[in-house]
Amino acid sequence: MQKLGLLAGGGDLPHAIAAWCERANRPLFVVRLKGFASPGLERYPGAEIGIAEYGRCLDALKKAGCEAVCLAGIVSRPDFSALKPDLKGLAILPGAVAAARKGDDGLLRYLVGQFEKEGFRVEGADEVMLDLTLDEGALGALQPPPEAMGDVARALEVARAIGRLDVGQGAVVADGLVLAVEAQEGTDAMLRRVAELPEEIRGAPDARQGVLAKAPKPIQERRVDLPTIGPRTVENAAAAGLAGIVGEAGSLIVLDREAVIATADRLGLFVWGVKSSAEAAE
Repeated sequence: MQKLGLLAGGGDLPHAIAAWCERANRPLFVVRLKGFASPGLERYPGAEIGIAEYGRCLDALKKAGCEAVCLAGIVSRPDFSALKPDLKGLAILPGAVAAARKGDDGLLRYLVGQFEKEGFRVEGADEVMLDLTLDEGALGALQPPPEAMGDVARALEVARAIGRLDVGQGAVVADGLVLAVEAQEGTDAMLRRVAELPEEIRGAPDARQGVLAKAPKPIQERRVDLPTIGPRTVENAAAAGLAGIVGEAGSLIVLDREAVIATADRLGLFVWGVKSSAEAAE
């Protein structure tokens, strides 16, 4: 089993990957990205390294004996002019800046390519952790009622459309009306915006309507930044008065699956997996 170097940003995903490796007895080294990594990762073998310290990162990974790497967690786009790169970081910085001008996916593809050039196998979170993604059908006790299927289809259509533009991965639709699309603020912040809208257009706990859809960008590097939900996503969707969450089977990461099911069932929301857009087109 190859030793994994986990480049960890913020959020729950890096914690889930590290815990999975621990349970599976997979050797692990965690690079905690300075200013981004969530607290608690210090308990795993690793080091705190700045995002522009590429040479130091490579040295640490190789010294630790890592053969594979996984990039996971939330890292906001940096101010490139304010970075303090080391020598190797300085060498790849112009390429990173040029790639970033093409969008987030362009930057991620560039970074993945740099690690591959150094001989590392780059693994997606769904490759590291088995059974991590959403299956087709209901996750939990509830299914979308017939009157919600129009919003399911419309929300997915909008999420895929903004993905083609490399804008974001999520959209909220209620009664056919687009209430919000996700950009740089992330899903939780988008749902908080929806919760501030009038209940007559977004639904309420006793009269839920509307759907959150998350879909991968058609152009995206699937080993990095697949759309993700967790228990907090369900709680925020419920607080916004929504009826459910929908995603593409095999392309939506579900963190803490049992807690997601329990939270959705308790709050009365459906979590629904549909065929991917590629499979549906076949």
